[in-house]
Amino acid sequence: MRSKLQRIFIKGGVLSPGELKQIIKMAESLGLSTIKFGSRQDILFPYKETNKEITDQYPNFVIDNSLKRNYQNIVCSYVSADILPSTAWLKGSTYLYILEQFRYTPTLKVNITDPKQQLVPLFNGQINFIASENEDYWYLNLNLPNWGGEVDYPVLIYSWDIPKIAEAIEEFYEETTDIKLLFDLINEKIETNNKTYDTKLDIPFHPFPYYEGMNKMGVSEYWLGLYWRNNEYDLTFLKEFCDFCLESRVGKICITPWKSFIIKGLNKKYKLGLEKLLGRKGINVRHSSLELNWHLPVDDKEALELKKFIVRNFDQNDISTYGLTFGIDDRENRETYFTSTVIEKNKVPTIVKDFQIRPTYNLLYCKNFNPNTKAYISYAQDVDKMELPGLLMELSKLYFEHLGEETDATDKEKTTETKAAKEVYQCSACMTVYDSDYGDSIANIESGVLFENLPSNYKCSVCEALKDTYKLVKI
Repeated sequence: MRSKLQRIFIKGGVLSPGELKQIIKMAESLGLSTIKFGSRQDILFPYKETNKEITDQYPNFVIDNSLKRNYQNIVCSYVSADILPSTAWLKGSTYLYILEQFRYTPTLKVNITDPKQQLVPLFNGQINFIASENEDYWYLNLNLPNWGGEVDYPVLIYSWDIPKIAEAIEEFYEETTDIKLLFDLINEKIETNNKTYDTKLDIPFHPFPYYEGMNKMGVSEYWLGLYWRNNEYDLTFLKEFCDFCLESRVGKICITPWKSFIIKGLNKKYKLGLEKLLGRKGINVRHSSLELNWHLPVDDKEALELKKFIVRNFDQNDISTYGLTFGIDDRENRETYFTSTVIEKNKVPTIVKDFQIRPTYNLLYCKNFNPNTKAYISYAQDVDKMELPGLLMELSKLYFEHLGEETDATDKEKTTETKAAKEVYQCSACMTVYDSDYGDSIANIESGVLFENLPSNYKCSVCEALKDTYKLVKI
């Protein structure tokens, strides 16, 4: 069972080292040694009713003390500016100016993003501003509560109108479900510098980037991405890291939706000092992309263990997942996904609530493996945990087979909800599967070697059980 979490809203996921030090001081006052990052670029910590006595001492931060999610954080792709592909006119300073103009705390999810980057999702908000090729103008996609689906705003929005347009939408969206009427109500309420458009928003697919480690930025600067696989960020390290940022004149720390953070603009003369700090603290800055591009529910130990199990299988089979992203979620708590592949945990039927049964999962993937299509296709349903690695490896191969093609991969290879059974051998001790299509790289067994042709002294690569412990099973 997940613990209750409170949120500190960080507009756009952007805060100064000094602001983060204040949050660390608050967390320490609450008796914490770590903090967590949320998928909407916010900061999370365990909820207690007594927390309010301490959090009220920090009026500069908007903190959700109700647990009712009455308010939402603003998500933006400032974190990707200057380090990932971007729209020509859109600079980091533009994001910061727009965020500064939000003088209210939204009750709806607001996204402000560049369509040419992949790090921050474009459409998982309810009010989605997406940069156009017209300088200082944005498309507006709406997915409002009780509207029954998405709609596009009929005009482009001027950069400096974004905050007041978002606030006006919050004021009027419950009065109508007609986009034309909403448009008229907003125009009667406020003056705007809208612009008509002839071309609808078109978002080309780009593989998901690697966003960790020390990377070159321009001629004499670097950017650094840091990731904790358990999303438990140590306060002692973060304090030292903030002090380093202040000393090296790094002005902003950016939280990503992937529960990691990035700093940009580190002068090369400070690079060695940062490497020494990371090394002294034992911070790993080169996680495999096999495990980096995952979106998990916060504080869900079961989801984290499932991810570890799948990643171990990927690693043992030398599978590439570069450019793909994966998500794990409960089917009953389904929100807007933003990964190319999703593992849904099925709800246990109430009729068997008094019995312990193994959970089952559904596997979905995006049309063309592009999360921005928002069209998820069912690949397998009601499968056991042990079947997931093999199915995900199949999807990975399908992705690379059609990578770069403009036609829909699903038109070439239709998949059905019911897949043909496949015979493999499974270790009875730890349930590891030997599939002749993949072999066993750890034991130097090449792909294509049948199980019966394995040497008699073959052992399970995970638990070292003998060959005769394997049983023939169907998946």
